[in-house]
Amino acid sequence: MSKSELIFGLHTVEAVLQRQPERFIEIYALKGRQDDRLVNIINAGRQHGISVQFMARKVLDNKADDERHQGVMAKVKPAATLNETDLADLITKSKDEKSKAPPFLLILDGVTDPHNLGACMRSADAAGVTAIVVPKDNASKITSTVQKVACGAADTVPFIQVTNLARTMRFLQDEGVWIIGTAGETDKNLYQTEFKGPIALAMGAEGSGLRRLTKEHCDELIKIPMAGSVSSLNVSVATGVCLFEVIRQRQL
Repeated sequence: MSKSELIFGLHTVEAVLQRQPERFIEIYALKGRQDDRLVNIINAGRQHGISVQFMARKVLDNKADDERHQGVMAKVKPAATLNETDLADLITKSKDEKSKAPPFLLILDGVTDPHNLGACMRSADAAGVTAIVVPKDNASKITSTVQKVACGAADTVPFIQVTNLARTMRFLQDEGVWIIGTAGETDKNLYQTEFKGPIALAMGAEGSGLRRLTKEHCDELIKIPMAGSVSSLNVSVATGVCLFEVIRQRQL
């Protein structure tokens, strides 16, 4: 694991600074920019004893390497990597907290595009997802692009990387979690499905959908009804549609 990484943009830097200021090494800010949001980030950083460097736009642009930085970026220590043990702890904790909503997990099977992962994380945060579960291989990691697209959600929703996704799904089922996967070939649609208990929603990769083994480990398969000529939705859009149907049902 690298000893540091760069994060970009007002929302991302602000979100990480609020929740994990101990990760910060340095903040880089655009020289001469005085808007309130950037000033608040600089002041908060200084209160935590974080060094702030002011840079000309060209220097900041070069440092950002084509990323849109919005006048601020930061060098931070990488976030801790979560694994199967952390997932088991989350499930145990959710069982102990009887008053809380039942576990609500999002499984992303082979989502490799960082923009899609970031958008899925943003929707997951908005929907109150307990954790996102992904395979370690053939899936996007949390990169600076993911963090920027996620608008802070990369630091609020636990992101759990597992070695064997099928084995993890069996573990979840043994813990009473009902796994619902999306597949275009099924007859049952999203709005004919109940989402009120402990559930995990499994979404497939861009284009190919869920892998065969992942699909076989689902308790139920559903699809989003499509009325137009387009046969499928982008995975981040489909994820948002499904997540908020869960929220709608749980609020009834």
